[in-house]
Amino acid sequence: MTIITLEEAIGKPLAHDLTKIDAKNHTKGARFKKGQIITEEDLPVLREMGRENLTILELSADEMHEDDAAEALCLALLGKNCSAGRPEEGRITIKSDCDGLISYDPHAVHRINEDPDWVLSTVAPHRQVFKGQAVAGFRIRPLVMERHRVERAITTASPIDVKPFKPLRAGLVTTGKELALGRVEDAFSDKFRQKISVFGGEMIGQRFSTDDSEVIADAIDAFLSEGAQLVVCTGGMSVDADDRTPGGIAKVARKIAFRGAPILPGAMLMLGWARGADGRDAAVIGSPACVVHDDRTALDKMLPFIFAGEDPSPHVRQWGVGGLCERCEPCHWPVCSFASGC
Repeated sequence: MTIITLEEAIGKPLAHDLTKIDAKNHTKGARFKKGQIITEEDLPVLREMGRENLTILELSADEMHEDDAAEALCLALLGKNCSAGRPEEGRITIKSDCDGLISYDPHAVHRINEDPDWVLSTVAPHRQVFKGQAVAGFRIRPLVMERHRVERAITTASPIDVKPFKPLRAGLVTTGKELALGRVEDAFSDKFRQKISVFGGEMIGQRFSTDDSEVIADAIDAFLSEGAQLVVCTGGMSVDADDRTPGGIAKVARKIAFRGAPILPGAMLMLGWARGADGRDAAVIGSPACVVHDDRTALDKMLPFIFAGEDPSPHVRQWGVGGLCERCEPCHWPVCSFASGC
């Protein structure tokens, strides 16, 4: 950076912002931006601002201005259904273009941040995000970055994608003899309807079943034949003698993806895949009874995956980190990222 006269600065980029204060209109802001090329027409304005000399940035062939470096990394980070504005002071924010499930390689973020002059921050992976929400932000600390460091970051970067939610049709199978016979009133259907509505889902009905695996399987099959793309069974998921829901799911599913997840509450979570009426896979979820009385459980971690059309199985065994809900009061859902750090 070099200090030169206004005349000498013509055709050269500013090293920093120049603020103009308008006392008459009570305004203050950057009249000239860092990196802006000075023209002869700018000189009268600069003199009005009391400037006679300027600090000019002169880059060598192996250097990049912070905004150019930030824009280059942004192109490497922008994945599906994401967008970003122009860089400003080496800073860019990436936003989601839709409601969906954010997906990216967290190890790529760590590798970029190994260079202390890059600052890349993201929301937790595999969680629900909303249209217009900032999902990543980054900036470059120095004014100038060496090209080889920019190239390393670009090579290391992995795209940030948002998978849009699909408006699935869902059925609810409520198990338990006490519920099927009306001895106990169901308290989950309204909660379930609200949970899936966040993703654009539609609850097409509720069926009650006794603790009989055949009856449970019949209830699931009935929903599938009616076009359900998701069936959630509640209760009967533990190891008690009367808990037959896993057996009912197994009778219908062509594949059991997993049984049990390292999340509390809701560790008895189960996922199977069955053939839907359209010939495509439909998710059949076994949810433990805790979903009735706990607002946030393992089911809430599962649903964004299902509505985004992504199989959560490869990620389930990693859910233990951040998988203990702290039951914050009040719960800040959906801002709260339970199971990704409460």
